[in-house]
Amino acid sequence: MSGIIETAANVNGAVNAVVWGPPMIALILAVGVYMTVRTKFFQLSHARHVARETLFAIFRKKSVTKSDDKNAISQFQALSTALAATIGTGNIAGVATAIAVGGAGAVFWMWVSAFFGMMTNYSENVLGIYYRKRNDKGEWSGGAMYYIENGFKGTKAAPFARPLAVLFCVFCVLASFGIGNMSQINSIAAAMEISFEIPKIVTGVLLAVLAGLVIIGGIKRIAGVTERLVPFMAVAYIIASLVIFFSHIAEIPAVFVDIFRGAFGIQAVGGGVSGALMKQAVTIGFKRGIFSNEAGLGSSVMVHSASNVKEPVVQGMWGIFEVFFDTIIVCSLTAFTILSTGVLGSGVADQEGGVALMTEAFSTFFHQSAGGLLSVAVLLFAFSTVLGWSFYGSKALEYLLGIKAALVYKVVFVLFIIAGATMNLRLAWNISDTLNGLMAIPNLIGVLGLSGRVFAITRNYINRRLKGIKEEPMLSAYPAAQTEQAAAR
Repeated sequence: MSGIIETAANVNGAVNAVVWGPPMIALILAVGVYMTVRTKFFQLSHARHVARETLFAIFRKKSVTKSDDKNAISQFQALSTALAATIGTGNIAGVATAIAVGGAGAVFWMWVSAFFGMMTNYSENVLGIYYRKRNDKGEWSGGAMYYIENGFKGTKAAPFARPLAVLFCVFCVLASFGIGNMSQINSIAAAMEISFEIPKIVTGVLLAVLAGLVIIGGIKRIAGVTERLVPFMAVAYIIASLVIFFSHIAEIPAVFVDIFRGAFGIQAVGGGVSGALMKQAVTIGFKRGIFSNEAGLGSSVMVHSASNVKEPVVQGMWGIFEVFFDTIIVCSLTAFTILSTGVLGSGVADQEGGVALMTEAFSTFFHQSAGGLLSVAVLLFAFSTVLGWSFYGSKALEYLLGIKAALVYKVVFVLFIIAGATMNLRLAWNISDTLNGLMAIPNLIGVLGLSGRVFAITRNYINRRLKGIKEEPMLSAYPAAQTEQAAAR
């Protein structure tokens, strides 16, 4: 048995080296660069409009936080559920480990990947809204599988569209049990056992019950929980990190120097340039950014497509905000907390992992309560990720086998929570990590192949909404949905 496990691990390791290797990272980055350039740096040139239609709209537009459509969720709920899936243990342990491995310079390249990733996520959401459909329950169903299959109809790529969409869904369903379920639950169970001496099986059962009550209720209940949980956990973590930030404010200039020196492989002593150091910082920084915000993987577009929004570009702008908040805000605060407190290089991360490094940083201000605070943060971050990924997996299976199969999936998904709390998941984590990356291949083919549609929809929106030019709105690829959305406007 051990021989089979070892062989599986070796095979997966070889595949993972390709899936998350330099070529794939370069491809994901290249798509973001291409979409950024072709939209004339939309995330910068229209930053004020993006902020007005997302963050500030929460406080001034009722339609952003409330949905009149009983079968759709609000724009804010869609964002919260998407953030629930992306803001996970990786924002704490992942960033800490990335800095321990790649140095402070990894933070700069994480920012670069997020900057271009904003437009990849924007493009996914524009296509998701434009090609979404109502399912048998009247709910919106959208995602990479829908725009891959339906966007390529009538083109030379049509014969390959359905197989690519199916592959995307298969990878998504399998990854949801690992990276979206068991690995997250395992992190929670370990943290609860270390900090509060709660047995892992007890944590697993309790979380399975809680998750089951939410997940079985569908997207409306998941969104209802995440719109309360995500703002709370994000604000609490941000406040705690800012306390550390301001208590070490004198160190911040030096932190920026370390980040930029490390990003370009400049040695702190002597000013020499090291290509090896730069390569390490670039690789781990890009990888951490992609892992964190999932731009290019095609995951969060499934929940964004369930929004009550009418304009594809509006939901695209929520995608920009999602990447900005996840990586530029949350991940950066983790990075500054570690770098400003001087715990990097203490050997803690090498011995015990990324969460231990962040705990060491928190202890510089919160002392003995640091472990408990981080354990609660891990609990909230990881549990929210489970809720978000449960929706992704159910939507992927709905596409493959129908709505009834999605219900069976939810039950099985909840049962896997108990297993995740008690099992050794190193191989399962590695395999699901590979599957998560494989989702990017069909999705990026879809985004690139349909990029012309994204540009046309974006131009149409800018002309109508910002320049006052009268044009027929591009709201949906389907006449019935087009009529429905236009009437709702």
